[in-house]
Amino acid sequence: MPTTAPRIAIVGSCITRDLWPIHGGGSEAVLYISRTGLPSLLAAPVPGLRTARTPPGDLRRHEHNALVADLEKTALARLVAFEPTHIIFDFIDERFDLLAAAGWLATHSAELERSGYRAQPVLSSARTVPRLSGACERLWRQAAGEFAALVRATQLGRAELILHAARWASDQRLPDGRVVPVVGVDILTGVPAEIAAYNALLQRQEDTFAALMPPMARIEAVGQRLADPAHQWGLSPFHYVPEYYAEIRRQLAALGLAEVFSAPAAAPSAPAG
Repeated sequence: MPTTAPRIAIVGSCITRDLWPIHGGGSEAVLYISRTGLPSLLAAPVPGLRTARTPPGDLRRHEHNALVADLEKTALARLVAFEPTHIIFDFIDERFDLLAAAGWLATHSAELERSGYRAQPVLSSARTVPRLSGACERLWRQAAGEFAALVRATQLGRAELILHAARWASDQRLPDGRVVPVVGVDILTGVPAEIAAYNALLQRQEDTFAALMPPMARIEAVGQRLADPAHQWGLSPFHYVPEYYAEIRRQLAALGLAEVFSAPAAAPSAPAG
């Protein structure tokens, strides 16, 4: 008896998207929602914002599309309409500060900085909510509860849910095989970040999410969390060595997704996570 081909939604970052080969196009089987976070995903659109038809500055189209989706809040409707059979979550993009004003939130991503949209009054007058602040954590927990309720109230509840548990790598493996620390990490250019603090935040987010959501499978590759200087997107604490992706693919295959890795299906091309 024929079965329905998997329709996979990724609500996360490049650590999950990079599991699929990139051939420069889209894919009917994969929906990729990135450069956002739960508080922004569930917030009201930024009012009075003017976005360009073509990507401004040096943004690529997929970068601009993700940015506009975060500002205009179109991703949730796309997710529900996609009718995924599987939803894979990871929280690596939950590292950016938030911008807030009365009635709305947005993600202060590198793409937002590069777009030039920050010069518009609605964004230039917004206050910053630091990601590691108690206020941001409260917003995140509230949004996680709202998202869990949305899943239960819509057809998203029929999807198999998978949590891709990741961490920032504190070490990198050099081409000669030596393992040395990752240094000089930042969130935005010139904004340094402490790896341990963000890893602790990821742990809290995963624990909160798992407690609120319907049952989820969990995939992780603890022993392969090493950064790769030769990664296609460059050195970053969450651009891992090939063994990491191989292990996560193996675990997804064990959950019934082997066919999506055996076929050369394209995934949406996207920037580094």
